[in-house]
Amino acid sequence: MRTNTSQNGDGYDIYTVDHNAELLPWLLETLKKESRSKIKATLQGRGIKVNGKQVTQYNYPLKPGMKVAVSKSKKNDTFKSRYLKIVYEDRHLVVVEKNVGILSMAAGHASLNVKTVLDDYFRRTRQRCTAHVVHRLDRDTSGLMIYTKDIEVEQLFERDWHHIVYDRRYVAVVSGEMEEDGGTVANWLKDNKAYVTYSSPVDNGGKYAITHFHTLKRTVEHSLVEFRLETGRKNQIRVHCADMGHPVCGDMKYGNGDNPLNRLCLHAYVLCFYHPITHRRMEFETPIPTPFLHLLK
Repeated sequence: MRTNTSQNGDGYDIYTVDHNAELLPWLLETLKKESRSKIKATLQGRGIKVNGKQVTQYNYPLKPGMKVAVSKSKKNDTFKSRYLKIVYEDRHLVVVEKNVGILSMAAGHASLNVKTVLDDYFRRTRQRCTAHVVHRLDRDTSGLMIYTKDIEVEQLFERDWHHIVYDRRYVAVVSGEMEEDGGTVANWLKDNKAYVTYSSPVDNGGKYAITHFHTLKRTVEHSLVEFRLETGRKNQIRVHCADMGHPVCGDMKYGNGDNPLNRLCLHAYVLCFYHPITHRRMEFETPIPTPFLHLLK
C-alpha cells in the first residue's frame, strides 16, 4: 500500500487514503510503527480527524482521497478537567475516569458533579446532547463510569444491564490482613431511615447482593483486594467489607477509623460491556492507584 504523508503546524501528521477501509483497521495498517493500544488511545482521545472532522468511531468508513490527520500529542486537548478524564467517546456514549471528590450527578443546588462537567464540554464542542448517567460511584470512590449522550441509549443499558455489562471490578485497600485468598459474600442489603445500608443473612425486605473477592496483596496492617460485582447494590462493597471484618480504609460510614491515605480507598478499575448500538465488546482498565500499591510495600 502506498500512502502520502505530510505534516502541518497544528501537531498532526496528514495521510491520504488510497482505498476503501474502516478507520481503525486502516490506522493499524498505516501506522505500523505504533502499537495497537496507542492507536486506539489516540482514536478514543479524539486525536484523529477525517477531512477536518474529529472522529472516534472505529468503523468510520474511509474512501480514497480522504485526508486523515493523526495527532502527535497523547493528550485530548479538547477536554481538560481536574476531576475526570475521558477515556473513550463516540456519538452514543462516553467512558470517563472519575477522581475522588466529585458526585456522579447533582444531589442539590450547584453541587459539583460529573454530569455538569460533561454537559459543559458537550456545549463547548458543539455537540447537541446532554450526559445521562448509567451507573453511579460515590463521591469519594474513583474510577470508570459510563454516560450516554441521549436518553434512548441510557434506557438500553437500564433495560438489559446484566447482559450488556459483563465485567465490573473494583480494587480496594482494606483494614487488616485478609485471612482468605478469595471467596464470595452474599446477603440482603437494605437502607434504614438514616440512609445507612445494613446487611442480613436472611431476607429483610431488601435486595440480594453478591460480591466475589480476590486478595492481591496483604500485610499485617492492610490488604489489597479485588472485587467483582455480580449485583450492583448501593454501598455493596463497603458493607460487604465491613461484614468480613475488613472495612475499606477511609470509609467514614462503615469503617473503623483506619484512614492511611486520607481518602476512601476504593477504585473502579475494570469496566467491560457490549456497546448497546454497535454491539462491539468495549473493555477498559485503569491502573491500580499508585498510593494503594505503595501502602502494601
